[in-house]
Amino acid sequence: MSAVLIIVSDICLVVGAIFCLIGALGMLRLPGFYTRLHAAGMIDTTGAGFLVLGFMIKAGLSLITIKLMFLLLFLLIASPTATHALAKTAYRNGHEPYRKDGPSSSS
Repeated sequence: MSAVLIIVSDICLVVGAIFCLIGALGMLRLPGFYTRLHAAGMIDTTGAGFLVLGFMIKAGLSLITIKLMFLLLFLLIASPTATHALAKTAYRNGHEPYRKDGPSSSS
């Protein structure tokens, strides 16, 4: 494996870890359900995506890379879909978005 591929894969792994860390801090610090849901979606899609991409580059051309490619494709489709479905269901069941000034006046 060339030095360039090692550096690129390491960069992808570090970026993925940083996105996961920022998303985890967002899960702890953000105030409302929908904002926390956004942080969780960032962890799933961006953080895990960069991590899997880094692992794909490290694995080289092999069967493991193909399996990781299918995993990445599944993550990129399933995670945003599940996040959207969860948010839509919560909104339909009356869960109001967080407002800094308090609950909305329409309730």
